[in-house]
Amino acid sequence: MRIAFLLLVVACNGSAPAPVQQQPSTKEELIRDNRDAMRLEDRDIDLYVNRFALNPQRSGTGVRHQLLRDAPGAAVKPGQWALVRYRMELLNGDTAYTSNPDGPEGFRVEEDNVESGLHEAIQQLSVGDSAIIIIPSYRAHGLIGDQDRVPPRSTVVYRIGLAGIRE
Repeated sequence: MRIAFLLLVVACNGSAPAPVQQQPSTKEELIRDNRDAMRLEDRDIDLYVNRFALNPQRSGTGVRHQLLRDAPGAAVKPGQWALVRYRMELLNGDTAYTSNPDGPEGFRVEEDNVESGLHEAIQQLSVGDSAIIIIPSYRAHGLIGDQDRVPPRSTVVYRIGLAGIRE
């Protein structure tokens, strides 16, 4: 009986199992693999830019945009509604999404659930502008895509026009 009691006390000492630690080499390998994937994606974007003879501006986050039409006026600001007409494509030219042909679609800048790269780039446009915006996967739909028309780790290209701004 004493032995059973002793085993019960030792087995129920309340200490949690030691957490499993990730091997440093595994973590380093993941970081290296992601950097390699980003380099390959950047190379693919460069090939796209060269194929279409574009000369886009590149932001510090890797989002690129090139104005096709530059209209005078103030750029859209965070909190405003951007009313846009667009076609979103993949680098291979496949169309993923388009705006409604009956009128522009809107989103609230820096607040709505659209690609973070689109929030960034739209702030470079004023009403009447049109542009090509190239958004790397890590600023678009990321590792898993949108689970519909945008595959995992896909760069997206917006051909977009800013039709209006609302408060």
